[in-house]
Amino acid sequence: MKKILMILCSLVSLAKAQEVINLYPDTIPNATDKDQVLLEKNIPKLFVYTPAEGAAKNIAVLVIPGGGYAHIAMDHEGHAVAQELVRNGYSAYVLQYRLPSPNIMRDKSIGPLQDAQRAVQLIRTSNPQLKKVGVIGFSAGGHLASTLVTKFKKEYISNPSHVSLRPDFAGLIYPVISMQNDVTHKGSKINLIGENPSEELVQLFSSDLQVSPEVCPVFFVHAKDDKSVPIENSYRMMAALDKVHVPNTIYVFEQGGHGFGLINKTSEKKWFDAFLSWMSTLN
Repeated sequence: MKKILMILCSLVSLAKAQEVINLYPDTIPNATDKDQVLLEKNIPKLFVYTPAEGAAKNIAVLVIPGGGYAHIAMDHEGHAVAQELVRNGYSAYVLQYRLPSPNIMRDKSIGPLQDAQRAVQLIRTSNPQLKKVGVIGFSAGGHLASTLVTKFKKEYISNPSHVSLRPDFAGLIYPVISMQNDVTHKGSKINLIGENPSEELVQLFSSDLQVSPEVCPVFFVHAKDDKSVPIENSYRMMAALDKVHVPNTIYVFEQGGHGFGLINKTSEKKWFDAFLSWMSTLN
C-alpha cells in the first residue's frame, strides 16, 4: 500500500508540474481562413514536463507522438513518454502539432514541420541554460522528427535571431521515413503530401534522401514484423546516415508489430532503458 501511495503521489506531482503553452501566441504561420472551427481545434501546443530541481540534467527532449498525420496519439506516445523522461531527470515537451489539411493550411506539407521547428525554437529561447535539446518521435511523429532532423538548415518559420533549429540527438521509434510507395505508410503519405504528389515532393519528404553530414546522432527502434510501417524505413535511414558517417544505432524486436509505445508486450526487454543509456553516452 505504501508503494502504491508513493506512485500516486509521484503522478500527482508530475501533473502539477505540467504547463501548456500555445506555440504561436499571435499569428499561426501558413494558416488560411477557410475553416476557423477546424483551425481552433488544431491550435498547436506544447505540454511541458519539468523534473525536480535536484534531478534536472539540463537536457530537454521534444516528444512527437504519431497517428498517421490523421490524429495524434497523445497519451501512450506522448504524455507517458514525457513522464518517463522526467523521472530520469530530463525536461520533456510533448508536441500537439497541426494535422495537415488544406482547409487550415496554405501548404499542408510543411505545417507539422513548422510546428516542430517552432517548438525547438521556443524550448531553446525559454531555457538558455540547456546543454542539449533532442527529439523523440513515433511512427508518423517519427517522420516529423526525421524531417526536423534533416531540414534544420531551412527555416520554415520566422526566426530573426537564427536560433538553432537542429536537434542535438534523435530517437526515431518505428518511424515512417520514406514517401516512396514500396516502403511508406500510405495513410501518412496521403495525409501529408496528397494522393498524387510530384516526384520532387516525394523525395523532399523522404528523409533518407535528405541526410547531410551535419545531422545529429540517431537511435532507432523497430520490430521486424511491423506491417504498418516496414522496418525497411529505419534501415534506409540508417544506410543514409552511415554513408555520411553520422552515428546511429538500432534496437530491433523480432515481434511487436506497430504502435507499442514504451512497452513491447512480446518482449521482456525495454527499449526505453537502452535509449536512456544511449543518450548518456552522447558528448
